Amino acid sequence: MNNRSVPGPAPTSVRPTIVLKAGEHKRVLTGHPWIYSNEVVMDAAAKALAAGSLARIVSNDGRAVGTAMFSPRPLIAARLFSRDPAATIDRDFLAARLARALTLRNKLFPAPYYRLVHAEADGLPGTVIDRFGDTAVVQINTAGMELLQPALLAALDDVVAPSVVILRNDGPMRALEGLDSYVRCSRGSVEAPIELVENGVRFLADPREGQKTGWFFDQRDNRAAVAGLAAGARLLDVYCYTGGFAVQAAVGGAATVVGVDRSESALELAARAASLNGVAARCRFQRGDAFATLEGFHGQGERFGVVVADPPAFVKSRKEINQAARAYRKLARLAAAVVEPGGFLFIASCSHHMTAENFAEQVSRGLGDAGRDGRILRSSGAAADHPVHPALPETAYLKGLLLQID
Repeated sequence: MNNRSVPGPAPTSVRPTIVLKAGEHKRVLTGHPWIYSNEVVMDAAAKALAAGSLARIVSNDGRAVGTAMFSPRPLIAARLFSRDPAATIDRDFLAARLARALTLRNKLFPAPYYRLVHAEADGLPGTVIDRFGDTAVVQINTAGMELLQPALLAALDDVVAPSVVILRNDGPMRALEGLDSYVRCSRGSVEAPIELVENGVRFLADPREGQKTGWFFDQRDNRAAVAGLAAGARLLDVYCYTGGFAVQAAVGGAATVVGVDRSESALELAARAASLNGVAARCRFQRGDAFATLEGFHGQGERFGVVVADPPAFVKSRKEINQAARAYRKLARLAAAVVEPGGFLFIASCSHHMTAENFAEQVSRGLGDAGRDGRILRSSGAAADHPVHPALPETAYLKGLLLQID
């Protein structure tokens, strides 16, 4: 590869050194990829570094820890790239990480519709790349990767060669790194929603205007599990977005499907997906609030064989945990109340601040509030294209419970 055509970082010989406080190197040496600001000797030289600078990290007694991107202001001050303090972080390095990620996805999935890069778990801190065939949607959430963006896009071209690349750099985490928000195509263009295939079912995603990258690949396995229980049943999906659960259930043989969401544009794509798969006659999509819809159906005596409740994050920070817990408990109560006896409920949380234990407790309490009993059939996380970093429990953000309700 010819790296001279792409701007790169400073040579390792002039790379700044960040010193950790006494004893603060131990966690990193056991595998954790983050270094917090209170673990760093934040002297004048460290404070003066530009956000995202590549730095050599050493312990307080001078032992090498590795190479990281460093920003003096955020709580997460450094994100480790390599245990090698002299590692060259360039187009070749990034291409090797991308190639490793691609090899794994090719083993996992028969078609190129998946999350190609899941941040730290794939060795590219703060970076997400979703693949929709020949279209790649890139989200960069750290100042270091923003500086490396030209090299990253060149490496992506080397490894995947997508015909369209969309930079979906509008996530809220960017503000913590002092980055601006933007969405643009760095290659090609997208004028309409693009098609993807999941579990053999066709869908449409809008990578420029939809939530996140336009699709949630993380629920792939959970959608398949729900669809497997839906044959002959009435299904209600109260956060249906673009129809991932609802349309797959219809294709799986659900007698009727009702999808509810607050976004008209998402509902339109869900309806189009139903038509693409020949199940439009059994699907109804309507605009509404999930809690109000569930209360309304309960009041009308409506019952469903399968109910899906996959809401957006109820908790964005630790201080909101108690409020979020109450919301998950209420959602579980309302959803369980409209499940017919012997039917099924799938409920999920994508809030990484909500632990699996706390989530399960709130669901249990919600069932109790509804006067319903049941059993957990499946406790799950995200699909395999969203791997979890062994030292970062935060990356196991998705929690799903599939229950049978008595």
